[in-house]
Amino acid sequence: MTELIVRRLLIDLDQPVERHWCGGDAFLTAWFNALSMSFPIGEQFFIDSVRAGFKALPPDRQEPLRDEVQGFVGQEATHRRIHALFNAQIEKHGLRNHWEPRARRRLARMDGADVRHGVAITAANEHFTALFAEWLLSHPELLDGCDPRLKTLWLWHSAEEAEHKSTAFDIYQALGGSHAWRVRWMRRVTMFFLGDALRQTVSNLRADGTLWRWSTWRSAARHLLGRDGLLRTSYAPWKRYFRPDFHPSQQHSDLSERWLTANAQVFVRVGAGA
Repeated sequence: MTELIVRRLLIDLDQPVERHWCGGDAFLTAWFNALSMSFPIGEQFFIDSVRAGFKALPPDRQEPLRDEVQGFVGQEATHRRIHALFNAQIEKHGLRNHWEPRARRRLARMDGADVRHGVAITAANEHFTALFAEWLLSHPELLDGCDPRLKTLWLWHSAEEAEHKSTAFDIYQALGGSHAWRVRWMRRVTMFFLGDALRQTVSNLRADGTLWRWSTWRSAARHLLGRDGLLRTSYAPWKRYFRPDFHPSQQHSDLSERWLTANAQVFVRVGAGA
């Protein structure tokens, strides 16, 4: 069981956000903006799925997971709220969120399905976000020169994603979810997640007028496919998810804990989720 602390971030997102807030890099700005556009609907789905999975467990299986599930819900609800504020700011730049309506249509098909499917989808997405979190916490220099509020936002979010990366997976296992369906959903989530992320990033760049700049494509190649790029360095840990003996805790590092300890002044503890 993991102790999950719910934290309120002490940043002001009522103030405007610059168009190229990520150090003037059009690609990184568009990429981070795209990911943020997926969070409000995604985090709500994760909350609903984990709650439903937890409630489906017999009482004796619920008790060891109760505090962790409450912390997971609290952290994800906080992420959902603060990214909604961020998204409201970037919409003022003329960006349109095409990811959310596509995701909403797909998720509507899950109504009435076995709760294990929603939990498996959540576990797969949480693995993706944990990989991204580890990458970003390993390369915080990417956010040097950024609006300090937003650097704090993304590193805080990454640290908490690394903290609760096992929760949905543990619920799925407790529900008796099969390995076959777990990896099947990971394949589907991989296709949807990468496809949606890239489509929304391109849409953001097109709206921004920077899609066909050489500097945009050079940044994309370096940060996604370069030696230390996200996709290149994440492939091996992504692939481990398909092993029958995989558990998210196997991919441990202390980067999350170190960041939260070193930056305790930027948040306050607010207790567990509902």
